[in-house]
Formats: sequence, C-alpha cells, structure tokens
Amino acid sequence: MQRILSAPDIDFDAVRTELGVSEDYGTGAQDEADHAVDRHAADREDRTDLPFVTIDPPTSKDLDQAVHLTADDDGFVVDYAIADVAALVEPEGALDQESRRRGTTVYFPDCSVPLHPRSLSEGTGSLLPGQTRPCVLWTIRVTRDGATREVSVRRATIRSVAQLDYAGVSADAVAGRLHPSIAALPAFGELRHGVALRRGAVELDLPDQEVVRGDSGWTLRLAPHTAADMWNSQLSLLTGMCAGTMMADAGFGLLRTLPPADDDAVEALRVSAAALGVDWPAGATPGQFLAGLPRDEPSTLALMSGGAALMRGADYLALADPLDRDQQPAPRPDRMRHAAIAGLYAHVTAPLRRLGDRFATEVCLSVTSGEPVPDWVSRALPTLPKLLRSADSLSAAADRASIDLAEAVLLSHRVGERFDAVVLHAATERRPAQVFVTDLAVIAPCDGHPEQGRRLPVTLTVADPTARKVAFAPAT
Repeated sequence: MQRILSAPDIDFDAVRTELGVSEDYGTGAQDEADHAVDRHAADREDRTDLPFVTIDPPTSKDLDQAVHLTADDDGFVVDYAIADVAALVEPEGALDQESRRRGTTVYFPDCSVPLHPRSLSEGTGSLLPGQTRPCVLWTIRVTRDGATREVSVRRATIRSVAQLDYAGVSADAVAGRLHPSIAALPAFGELRHGVALRRGAVELDLPDQEVVRGDSGWTLRLAPHTAADMWNSQLSLLTGMCAGTMMADAGFGLLRTLPPADDDAVEALRVSAAALGVDWPAGATPGQFLAGLPRDEPSTLALMSGGAALMRGADYLALADPLDRDQQPAPRPDRMRHAAIAGLYAHVTAPLRRLGDRFATEVCLSVTSGEPVPDWVSRALPTLPKLLRSADSLSAAADRASIDLAEAVLLSHRVGERFDAVVLHAATERRPAQVFVTDLAVIAPCDGHPEQGRRLPVTLTVADPTARKVAFAPAT
C-alpha cells in the first residue's frame, strides 16, 4: 500500500518539474478526452435499477468504483461497477498513446496529476452521483464461508445514488445507519479479511500523514485508516483475484505478481517489532501480525513501512496468446501468483488511475463472453509490463522526493535537537542506516553504523528543504 502524505501548504511544483509530470496532455489527447463518447452504448445491460454508491476520500472526483452489496442465507451478492474507460478512449488514438506514456496517476502531497485529462477522469468517465454512466459490472457470489462461487462480468449502465466517504461509512456503521446499498459491507469485509489472513495474505495499512502549519511551526499528524477502508478494499481484492484467476485459466491477460518474501525480510520485521516494544504473537504470520497492530500508534507507521520489504519483487506478467505458445511457453504456475495476496491477482478496478486495468478488463470481458480479445488489446499486452514498471518507478520517485521535501520543511526549525529513535535498517554499502524517530513519526537516514533494532538517542544534523535532505546522527 502506498504511503499517503498530505501537505497542502507546501509547494511541490519543483518536484513535478524535476520529474517531468504535468497536466499538458497534448492537443490531440485533450480534444479526445473533452469529446469522449461511449463506443459500446448499444451493447450495455441497463442496471440503473440498482442503487449503487461510491466510497472514496471526500474530495475525490475520479470515482472508479461503485458498489451494491446484499446478503442472503447463502452469503453475499457483490455488484461492483468499474468505470468503463476503454469505451471512452479510442484504441491506439492520441489519448490512448498519451495514457501509455504516463502509465498512472501520480500523487503528490498537495495534489495529483491524473492519468487522463480531468474532463474524462473527473467527468464523463467518473461514476459521479446522479449521473448515468457506462461501466464494466462484476457480479460475484460469495458464500457464507467467504469462498467465491459465481462470477460474471459484462458492460452495463448504472446510476450512483450517493458519494460516501470512509469516515462517514465507519461512523454510520457504529450508529447502525449504513446506507441500504452497503448495509452488509462490514460483515462482508470482516469475512473476506479473515479469509485472506488465514490464506497467508499480507495487507499493509499505513496511516495517512498530514504536515500542517501552525502558530508554533510545522507539525506532523497521523490519520489512521478507518474500518471502512479495510471493508472497501476487500471488494477490490476480491474482484482482482477473480480477474487474475479468469485470465490465468484462459492463458491470456495481464497479472500482478509478487514472489514470496525472503526470510531476511521477515526476520528484519521481527527485530524492528522487538525494538519498538511491539509483541509478535506466537504462531502469527507476518500478515496476521501487521493486521493486529493498533491503527493510532506511531510505531505502526514504522512497522508497516518496514513491512514493505515483504513486497520486494512486485511485477507484471503478460500471458501469451494461446495461438503463440510455440514462441512463448506458458509460465510456471508459481510465477503467476501474488504472494501478498496469496493467490492469483490482476489490477482491474482503477482504470481511471492505472493504465493496465483497462486492458486486463477487456480480456476478462472477452473470456466471459466467448468473443475474441480485441486486436488492439492483443497488440498492447506484450508492451504493458515495461510501461507499468516505468510508471511505478515514476510514482516511487515522486513519493520519495515529496516525503523528503515535506520532512525537511517539517524539521527545518529543529536542527540540533535530540530525539529518541529506533534503528529500522542497518547501513549497507548502498544506503545509510534508517531510523524511526518515535516522537516525530519520521523515518530518516542516520550517520554511522548503528545496529538494527537498537534504541538510541539521535541528533537532527540536517533539515534542508532546498536540498530535500534530512539526516540524523547518534547523539554524543
């Protein structure tokens, strides 16, 4: 999971310029987005009878997903509508090419730069309330024990009746006044979460952070995720697993993969937990341990960040056309799995924000309908892993630079002060030691060679917003 930092009072334009990220999409792509029309309007099932709702951060306008969830004696029926971006983007046209160049929406602490122009991502393509919109509709039957029994996917039109947010949904659940369309969401979310943990899944739930300016200077606030964040994430995870299984069975598509975590990464997490005084229950898997951490403790940020080492090696795998198997043999089954999901997985639920979702969804539609995969999808699939890796690298660079700048601003008036810290990672030939400064909830480099897991006092030696650099040293 991505670390989310909010800092609306800091200017990140220099970071965007340095990385070449802007909202200039070019005249052709912008014009196509401004005049996008539904290319599959005649092929849609009308499901405007179902009262769908969306659950997103309160200021979001690029709404990829809408849900209608019911419970019965057999379990749950999940109707999950995903924005049908492929119907609004001309295959291999100017907007398609521009989106391939970008690969993803890039997030900064003060704003985001969308994958598609806002006229599409926040307009005609977004599942906004009160608007009839094209979608790809997944209907998934989940049994009472959390297993997936039936899956269908087709093009449809829906009409969202409400735009909800996580805090509001969590509060409504406590008060017993959930919207009827998601009254079953807590039970569904807890059921699927339990199934995932028993399966061996690892879910990182980093608390959001906010850098704010006050009368006495800058401060950092932690904003733990709500229960509704987890419940809602189970909808996307379920759909992504169904899509991954569907494409793996067909031998054609685009999977998100991850090798198993190595023993060193698990041991490093155990050492960090011990140093922070956090108990690791006997017999608990890494996923179960992380899931049990208190959401409002600063140590959770450090351990969830350290848990990211369990995710090393995440990649994308394009499965070959069955007709071309002589040229490209099928990969081994274990190479197709996502270890943190503990199963097969594909990105299909955020096409407004991620390039690959649009193409993977088209494969799923073709598989379920028995129709051939469109030629423009077949041509694109072999090229997508490289494009998506590049997009992920850009997002990671934006995250690193933005966090470095925000932390430098936050600490710029505190150089020379002493703090308590825990060494999360020892120094290597490639990078300095990393410490978690407990009373600041900051992870930063530290000079010298302190031992991993050690508690020690440190002195802030550098906090330079211009260089975007923060550094500590063991206190003398």
